[in-house]
Amino acid sequence: MRSVKVRAPATSANLGAGFDIFGIALDKPRLIVEVSESSSDETSIDVTGTYGEKVPTSPEENTAGIVAEAMGHPVQITIHAEIPISSGLGSSAAPAAATALGINVLHNTGHSREDLVWIAAEGERVSAGIPHADNVAAALFGGFNIVHERRIVSIKPKNIGITAVSPFVKVNTKKARKILPLKIKMSDFVFNAGSAAFMTAGMLRSDPELIGLGMENHVIEELRSQFIPGYMDVKKAATAAGALGVTISGSGPTMIAVSRLNQRDRIANAMKQAFREHDIDSIEYKTMIGAGAQVSR
Repeated sequence: MRSVKVRAPATSANLGAGFDIFGIALDKPRLIVEVSESSSDETSIDVTGTYGEKVPTSPEENTAGIVAEAMGHPVQITIHAEIPISSGLGSSAAPAAATALGINVLHNTGHSREDLVWIAAEGERVSAGIPHADNVAAALFGGFNIVHERRIVSIKPKNIGITAVSPFVKVNTKKARKILPLKIKMSDFVFNAGSAAFMTAGMLRSDPELIGLGMENHVIEELRSQFIPGYMDVKKAATAAGALGVTISGSGPTMIAVSRLNQRDRIANAMKQAFREHDIDSIEYKTMIGAGAQVSR
């Protein structure tokens, strides 16, 4: 029975002002999805790994299963889940992206990676209620991605330190989307547009200072940070330890800080300590902007 293994990265979306537009791939953590030929006309899913018990195995409730149905190829899928669930680190996007790539290779469907982004985005309906491509684009292309009007621009910045600290707090993605306003003030729009411009320029230049400035945003951070106890204290601690910018990863509760590579240890320790002062444990990833999904040989 033929099979394909794909390693796919955790991702961080929005990055402040780029709601449903910006996304980055992280060098770690990553998960592995094995896609195998099916002996039946139905897709089946098995899940193992650190976070396997929290991942649904019903194809209708799993992003990978939705992707398999969309591609019209029933397969056997094994997900080795090593990305925290409901953390804001793309735990639903990674298996969707990996499954899309795996089926593409296994059945030689001929899709480009850009085609696969829109197929994988359909899987995100399960977790977010709507298809969105910021996380899956980052998972497939790696680097920093801009997704707008069904077009994707992928940039590969180098040596950008990322510290991701995920507190043991639950945030519902659908709820985090619903609290966002349909209209914002012109002054907030102008501020966020400026931040988005700084973010893009920083990624093009591989400049962590510009990227950090681009993380400042109005409206979204203020509203979503209410779901993360101690948010402002953690942000201040990270900044004091050398972070050049701090924001919420996706819908949270993970917080990410951008920095130079040699500052990540200090920042991680400071953020974890700040969470502990609010009686919250957390897990940290001292990582960087990394590559996209890759077929494992």
